[in-house]
Amino acid sequence: MATSGDLPAQVWAWRDLYLSALMEADKDKTPARIADAERAILARARELFKTSGDNIQEEEALDDALYALHALKNCLQVHGSLSIAA
Repeated sequence: MATSGDLPAQVWAWRDLYLSALMEADKDKTPARIADAERAILARARELFKTSGDNIQEEEALDDALYALHALKNCLQVHGSLSIAA
């Protein structure tokens, strides 16, 4: 995965929400954190889709983050700690 040192800080704004979701210790808050992070990641992906240039590094980081959030969501579902509201 790309590091924040490779790109300007403003393009990594979604990453704070992503890390908050991964690190959330309160299982009751985790679903909301995951949803917030997914929305931010998808919004950034839409921004990148509309821009020209080589954004492959960040696009890969976004894909990796969505994959990790999906895995976390599945783990919580298996263990009965996540209720799906959507």
